[in-house]
Amino acid sequence: MSNAPVDTGRRRFLTAATAVVGGAGAVAAAVPFIKSWNPSAKAKAAGAPVEVNISKIEPGQLIRVEWRGKPVWIARRTEAVLNELPTHEDKLRDPGSAEMQQPEYARNALRSIKPEYFIAVGICTHLGCSPTYLPDSFGEQVEGISSGFFCPCHGSKFDMAGRVFQGVPAPLNLVVPPHQYINDGTVIIGVDTGVA
Repeated sequence: MSNAPVDTGRRRFLTAATAVVGGAGAVAAAVPFIKSWNPSAKAKAAGAPVEVNISKIEPGQLIRVEWRGKPVWIARRTEAVLNELPTHEDKLRDPGSAEMQQPEYARNALRSIKPEYFIAVGICTHLGCSPTYLPDSFGEQVEGISSGFFCPCHGSKFDMAGRVFQGVPAPLNLVVPPHQYINDGTVIIGVDTGVA
């Protein structure tokens, strides 16, 4: 043991410096741990609902959003398109949506909650290609029908309610995802609570 005088100022400085460095280390170690509690971007994309502002969609316009890594279409149908939908049911494979490709609340002739909006997963039910929206030139694919969806991969055709035409490779109508309107200008894709 040394008989040298104790430097209390130096001791306090070393104690304080050790506490600061130890505290900073504890915070640095805690940050990744706390961040791990939040869902990753991949987990959010895997199933989190998506809120979409639809108030600026013009009649005849289609927008695309992503939900669960898939493209989802939101199309605002015109009055002419709505009037046209019942006129070609004899050309469709499943006009009454007997196959459950939609939630129960969208199992109607328009396959939607609100008549003017059509919401569907933009993936062909044949081999998973993404059909093209043809708002003005669909008549080149199906005579007498002004607009719809055409899959260029193998020629499948869908009307503006996502119903598949007869004689094409796609076996089923397009999938209508669960959705809910929270007000006139906002829809949530991925929430299956029925009509709001």
